[in-house]
Amino acid sequence: QAQIVESGGGLVQPGGSLRLSCSVSESISIFAMAWYRQGPGKPRDLVASLNSFGTKVYTPSVKGRFTIARDSGKNTVYLQMNSLTPEDTAVYYCNVRPNSGSDFWGQGTQVTVSA
Repeated sequence: QAQIVESGGGLVQPGGSLRLSCSVSESISIFAMAWYRQGPGKPRDLVASLNSFGTKVYTPSVKGRFTIARDSGKNTVYLQMNSLTPEDTAVYYCNVRPNSGSDFWGQGTQVTVSA
């Protein structure tokens, strides 16, 4: 089964930026890729998604600050996060929805926004 490799998390000050990357280990046909996040004591929620039609969906709290983009040739999706606030602190998970088969998840990458 294909695996996901995530990178780019870390500690950043409020107002700063980070870019998360998510790569799929095998060349598979993908319908959509997305980023979710889970804060302490909170459920895992959608942050942004991008499907093969180019449709992007953002949760309202990140619109205008986060941008999702995909390099289809590399089966890689990026999440550019700007103007970060402490409320963005969470573990961020990459989700991949293939054209056939079940969704699968990355291991998560921690993003901490703190002064």
